[in-house]
Amino acid sequence: MKCGDQQVLLCNCERTMSLDGEALALSLSADTPPRIHRVLCRDEVAAFTAALDGDEPVLVACTQEAPLFRELAAEAGAGDKAHFVNIRERAGWSTAGDRANPKIAALLAEALVTVEPAGTKTVTSQGICLVYGKGQQALEVAQKLAPRLSVSLLVTDGDDLVPPTVADVPIHRGRISGARGSLGAFEITVDDYAPMMPASRDQAHFVLARDGASSQCDLILDVTGEAPLFPGSDKRDGYFRADPAHPAAVAQAMFDISDYVGEFEKPLYVAYDPDICAHSRSRKIGCTNCLDACPAGAISSAEDIVVVDPGVCGGCGSCSASCPTGAVSYQYPGRRDLIQRIQTLVSTYLAAGGDRPILLFHDESHGAPLIAMMARFGRGLPANVIPVSLFSVTELGHDILASSFVAGAEQVLILTHPSKTEELPPLETQAGLTDHFLAALGYGGDPRITVVTEVDPEAVEAQLFDLPQRAALPPASFRPAGGKRDIARAALSKLREASSEQPEVIALPLGAPYGRIHIDTDGCTLCLACVGACPMGAILDSPDRPQLRFQEHACVQCGLCRTTCPENVITLEARYNFTPAALEQIILNEDEPFACVRCGKPFGTRKTIERVVEQLGGKHWMFQSEEQKDMIRMCDDCRLQAQADTGQDPFQFGQRPRMRTTDDYLEARSSGRDLDADDFLKD
Repeated sequence: MKCGDQQVLLCNCERTMSLDGEALALSLSADTPPRIHRVLCRDEVAAFTAALDGDEPVLVACTQEAPLFRELAAEAGAGDKAHFVNIRERAGWSTAGDRANPKIAALLAEALVTVEPAGTKTVTSQGICLVYGKGQQALEVAQKLAPRLSVSLLVTDGDDLVPPTVADVPIHRGRISGARGSLGAFEITVDDYAPMMPASRDQAHFVLARDGASSQCDLILDVTGEAPLFPGSDKRDGYFRADPAHPAAVAQAMFDISDYVGEFEKPLYVAYDPDICAHSRSRKIGCTNCLDACPAGAISSAEDIVVVDPGVCGGCGSCSASCPTGAVSYQYPGRRDLIQRIQTLVSTYLAAGGDRPILLFHDESHGAPLIAMMARFGRGLPANVIPVSLFSVTELGHDILASSFVAGAEQVLILTHPSKTEELPPLETQAGLTDHFLAALGYGGDPRITVVTEVDPEAVEAQLFDLPQRAALPPASFRPAGGKRDIARAALSKLREASSEQPEVIALPLGAPYGRIHIDTDGCTLCLACVGACPMGAILDSPDRPQLRFQEHACVQCGLCRTTCPENVITLEARYNFTPAALEQIILNEDEPFACVRCGKPFGTRKTIERVVEQLGGKHWMFQSEEQKDMIRMCDDCRLQAQADTGQDPFQFGQRPRMRTTDDYLEARSSGRDLDADDFLKD
């Protein structure tokens, strides 16, 4: 079956799935109904090799036998032509398998979508490995790794360490007090660092201990059983940690780390645009969402911007989800590609006759095995639960979630592991914000987004089959163009268009990335410090008169204006404004320009000048009389001239002495007097 520019091969896996070829061809706009194979990976494998002879890419609806198909493709010189999609565990293997054709069509259509790959960073590891642990057990681990890696051993306790007869591994004692870096570029600081004496006989002896020793390595195997050296340690490439009380875990870590030698291509999970970052201005802190959300410590503050370390970044995406401006943007996949996948899934499912579409976002490391367990040993997924595979579910922001409901999803479930509980607050905040929008738009007060933290497939299955029904949302489509806020606003506008209530303004919870500011005009002197502080250009001045303008559409509620304001007259209000007024510049405060009392030229504002006169007049030695106070009411040029006229010019120097000449000395000699300084003051 040819769909667009790809060949699609289907197999019912020895009739364990019910596939309707004609219905699938119609749903996918295929040229002809497909041949439904029974054992494509065995007796009918010739159909796969024949498909490789064509010019089109080949999509095989099977992932279990993907290694076999890739091997055959490599032998045929078409190693990059085949790709795969799982329709068996995700749809066909279910008690609702006879009603799964709409979902199968959706999964196939999604697999046909071409997405832009993320950029990559080349990481090099030469296999320089530090084994960090206690005594004899750590030594045995280091010795077993030594034939494969360049190993050094650092023990926290050497009491039970038996000195080896062959020094195949350098042995030191110490405790790591600081560690940073990632695969290929670790840097550690060690206290109580001491090498083992070569003459150690029945027990290890360490000498010349010192603090603050430093070293570099490519890999770290931590078998201390103590707290990890890094935050989010499971995401730190090159850092392996195993509980020494579990030999199987230690063996697995040894097996895994031995492969980390050579060059590796690591995805660049996020992109960063400093031009729209609301972190800081002039060292005044505004938004810290990405810093607070990152579990791996991959993001650090660098004055007015943040820095993302691609080596440390583990790709959780929490920074992108919580960033109010889109300065940090997830690339694995990109926002627009993910929305296109969602739109394709839901629209194809509905067009094929499906109803009540429910999206199940999951990752491949935790969610995919759970789904497979449900399919093999339980009821499988319900016919209307459409799985969406992501690298990390915590990348989901309100822009993606709102777009899911625009596409027509009735509900959204997000499946994650209980060990990720500490990483979930940003995701839960985004889910809560989206539910808040839906409720305010009239789509019911019950939540439509559920975060499922579970490891038991039976518990997940029971929750999926017992989901309460929600009112259907009318499906729509839009082109996900622009940045995060542009896409979010387009999705929210679509949801409002389909709503019967269509509110103009929605009040939002504190911290939401939309809203306006209020100015206490009695205290505002129009100093315009807030204009320079606003990173989004939401606060503006006027070139013609003292005026403070505001454009609500651009405000991200970062608070930099409030933090910067010297008069403390700015407050924030989180809300969403659907009206055209949000796009317009409104005047928050304005004043009459003050005219110079000497030349009439306008300068400053009346309120500012009057306040300075009030604060300095009669209180500062330079502004005691009315004439002196008037200098404050003058422009810069007139003020300098007035100071010079009154003899109070602060820049005035003393009289310049004139040059002494021979005539001066001759005249003084003839008159019999001595020369003094007054004789040479300039007239």
